Amino acid sequence: MTLLTRRLSIHGRVQGVGFRWALGAEARALGLRGWVRNRSDGSVEALVSGTPEAVEALTAWAHRGPSVAFVERVLCNDDPVTETPAVAQGFEQRPTF
Repeated sequence: MTLLTRRLSIHGRVQGVGFRWALGAEARALGLRGWVRNRSDGSVEALVSGTPEAVEALTAWAHRGPSVAFVERVLCNDDPVTETPAVAQGFEQRPTF
């Protein structure tokens, strides 16, 4: 099975609106592994790994986010990642970085 790992950087009104929780729920529903966290600059960052179709579906979702969010832009990076994105439990929320 081919896997894709993608780092997302989501900008806009994405903190204080349940974005991390909603992204995590969506990622788990799609069978993705990885993590999501708030950034001190006001953005949300996620590292996701799974089938290319599931990663693309989550990326499309991230452009909308939950109904109370306002997403201005989503930056994606599919370059090889030195960190192992797999989380034994599946998908986790991490502290603000």
